[in-house]
This record gives sequence, structure tokens and C-alpha cells, in this order.
Amino acid sequence: MSDNKIQVGVIGCGAIGREHIERLTNVVPETKVVAVYDYVREPAETAAKQYGATVYDSGEALIRSDEVDAILVASTDDTHADYVMEALKQNKYVFCEKPLALTAKECEKMIEIETKQGHRLLQMGFNRRFDKGYVEMKEAIDNSEIGEPLMIHSAHRNISQSPGFETDYAITRVAIHEIDISRWLLDEEYDEVQVLKVKQSNHTAGDWLNPQLVMFKTHSGQRVDVEVQTDGAYAYDIRCQVVGESGTLDLPDPATVVKRNNQSVSNDLPSTWAGRFGKSYDDEFLGWAKGILNDNIVGASTWDGYAACVTTDALIKSRQTGNPEKVVMIEQPDIYK
Repeated sequence: MSDNKIQVGVIGCGAIGREHIERLTNVVPETKVVAVYDYVREPAETAAKQYGATVYDSGEALIRSDEVDAILVASTDDTHADYVMEALKQNKYVFCEKPLALTAKECEKMIEIETKQGHRLLQMGFNRRFDKGYVEMKEAIDNSEIGEPLMIHSAHRNISQSPGFETDYAITRVAIHEIDISRWLLDEEYDEVQVLKVKQSNHTAGDWLNPQLVMFKTHSGQRVDVEVQTDGAYAYDIRCQVVGESGTLDLPDPATVVKRNNQSVSNDLPSTWAGRFGKSYDDEFLGWAKGILNDNIVGASTWDGYAACVTTDALIKSRQTGNPEKVVMIEQPDIYK
């Protein structure tokens, strides 16, 4: 580390990568972006010029560089696994945007490498764990304020998607957030999952299935249902209700002014995830930096990324077969307990 700052190398300088570089530079006082790489050189050079970083010719070279203490992986989904495994082999801290990998086997290899290193090195980009609303829900559950949680009803609604969106992305890129946050809230693993096809929306811009209804059952019998609307919704709107034995918890809307005019009552809703979860990303990276300095990463782990990957595989299989599918996972290593 130089000047008491964590020297960060960023792999992937697209939209989300640039946003994270901005955070690491101007929001997180403990970090400094010193290295960047992108398979398209122009955005890397632009970011390097703006933030005073060095452009590397490959992600692997960036990871192995002595000037880099920690790595942020924000590249395309199919590249995550190789970059993460190289970072773990180098015993370097790494933050990886979801998904952790495209296959469960790749996640298992990461778990093996990290376990041999003897301590947690990776934090997954599941930012909802740092959102004020979800944190309050988790604290209420852990404090037994609603008794034992029995069910979760949730929804993930989007206005639109980028070109090239596919049916499976509703699980691997959208519902993956509900997969993780529901596990975190309940502190349970999934036993069985299912995707139900419902009446389709005429507002879908492409030929993918929209909406989809995703169902989970935990090992203790709790049920989770998620309405996944990937296109044509009225706003970017995230809903979550936990039903317990003696009460319920409802995810609060972001604090906004309630307007009363024209014989109506209204408040604004965001159009993108940035408007809803921007602060949780800030808090996520503030937590990551403190975790590195204390060698105590507290965000979502490699195990959580693996659990999400196994669950998405089972959900996609369920959509194809029309049947509930089991979630089969390896034994959890001690470093993740």
C-alpha cells in the first residue's frame, strides 16, 4: 500500500466499471485506483487519463502487478471466473460483480483456492446487503421481532433492457439479487426451486419470457416467491415483504416527498437501479475497504456467489422441464461459516 491507501486495479471500464472507479476515487477515502484494463482499449485509456491510472495490456498482468493491492472485476460475465481465480492464486483481495462465474464448477475451484489461502479474499457485488431497508429487515428478523420468518413475497420490476436480452438473463442478471438477499435475510440454503410461466406482457420489447414467477423452498420449509418483470414496468420498483409468525416486515420505499395536487397523491419512483441503490453501492465499497484493512471481509462471499450460481442453474433447468428442481451444493468450508 502507498500513502496508507489500498492500491486498486480495475478490470472492465464500461458503465458499471466507471461508476465504481468514481466511487473508489471520491467516496472511499482508503482506496486509490492505480491500474485499469479493458479488452477495448479506448475506455481504459479514458479512465486512466481522468483518474491518473496506468493502462495494462491484460487483466492478468494487472492482477500480478506489484503496484496493485486489490482488484475490482467489472468485465463481461464470461470473464469473471478466470480473473477471480488468478487474483485468489496471487493471494490478493478481489471484488467481483455478479455473477461470480457461469458454472458452479468454476465457483468450486475458487472455493478450493481461497480455502487453501486460509482466509477470505473475495467479496461479491451483492449490494442489497448494504441497503438501509434490507439491513433494517435483517436486524428485525435476527432480533425475533416478527417471530420465525415463514415466507417472503418480493418483486423486481424494470422499465426496459439493453439489446440482446435473453430469457435466462431474467434469472442470472435480474432475479440473482433476490436469490442472494432472500438467503441472507433467512440465513437458510435453498432445497428446491421452480420457475412458473405466467401470462405474458404485451410491453416486452423482445421475444424473451416476461414476466416470470420464481419460487424457492428452503431446507426448513420457508417459501419465497419473486415476480420478475424485466421489461415494460411503470418504474424500477423493488418490493419485499417478510411474513413471520407474529408480524410482517415491508421493505420501505426510498424516502421521497409525497405530493398532493390535482386531486391526487403521488411520489416519484426511480427509472433505474442507480436511483434506488446508489447509496448501497457507496456503503458496499466503504465496507470492502475496511474489510481489506482489517483482513475481515464482511460482504457476500465466494460461497454466496457459488450458492447463487447453483440456484440459477436449477431455476433455468426448472423453466425448461416445467418441474421443481433440487439445489445440490457441496459441503460448506469453515472459512465461510
